[in-house]
Amino acid sequence: MRLSRRAFLRLAAGTGVAAAGAGTTAVPIGVPAARAAERIATRPIPVSGERLPVVGLGTWRAFDVGPGAGERAPRKEVLRLLFAAGGSVIDTAPMYAPAESVLGDLLAELGVREPAFIATKVWTRGRAAGIAQMEASLRHLRTDTVELMQVHNLVDWRTHLATLGEWKEAGRIRYLGITHYTTGNLERLGDIVASAPIDFVQMAYSIEVREAERRLLPLAAERGTAVLVNRPFEGGSAFRRVRGKPLPHWADAFGAASWGQFFLKYILAHPAVTCVIPGTGKPRHMRDNLGAGRGPLPDAAQRRRMVRYWQSI
Repeated sequence: MRLSRRAFLRLAAGTGVAAAGAGTTAVPIGVPAARAAERIATRPIPVSGERLPVVGLGTWRAFDVGPGAGERAPRKEVLRLLFAAGGSVIDTAPMYAPAESVLGDLLAELGVREPAFIATKVWTRGRAAGIAQMEASLRHLRTDTVELMQVHNLVDWRTHLATLGEWKEAGRIRYLGITHYTTGNLERLGDIVASAPIDFVQMAYSIEVREAERRLLPLAAERGTAVLVNRPFEGGSAFRRVRGKPLPHWADAFGAASWGQFFLKYILAHPAVTCVIPGTGKPRHMRDNLGAGRGPLPDAAQRRRMVRYWQSI
């Protein structure tokens, strides 16, 4: 997770973060100077010990844009902010319209493919179709390898896990995983984690939808499986629920300065969670999300208080 000096200076110029020795103190609007240079926290991937930043980026819908510079500029800024804060994890998929191609183009323009931790997916039936889809993903992403390949929504998972094992052995991927976004499939995810060598499991988890706490999160911790969390804001419904309501004053105790950080810090406070991947194509949202990866996290008592408060709204 180290940027070359050239790559860091390129990112710093785009975000206003001061590069060491660059002779400038500019910081992004609305970000305190003391926090702008602070890197987000990291956690280890259990199977390897490699450390991942705890806040990443999802590209579903957010990177569904055309080739125009005006459309792509905000997404490029989102990526600059992510890497300038020490982030690296970007989740995408071949079914997210042009997201893989947009991501591949922007990473190449920024010169930051090396520090990026790309997680993409296979979502089809049959070995040959799966291989063809993954090869296409690599072309779209402008890379020969990806860090994490996941069987999306458990489609033909036995077939694809066998292929992913071969690709991992050959060095074409570094980690393999499984995903789903519905709570109704948490048990299936858990059964696979309990019985197969899975490096990563990606699931829906939020302060609103906490079913993963019952079995899957403890099981992932027990089995040494890294956890990526999708839908941390439940498609925006969490924000709609608190619209017009002030953040509770006691959220200051664990450094939550916004509702977004309140929601993300609740998730990150679970010790089994490796990284949360909120989707956004807006720089101001990326800045806010990254704030959840800095400073303290709520302890067990504070998390219970957060849930009680949530339920009272």
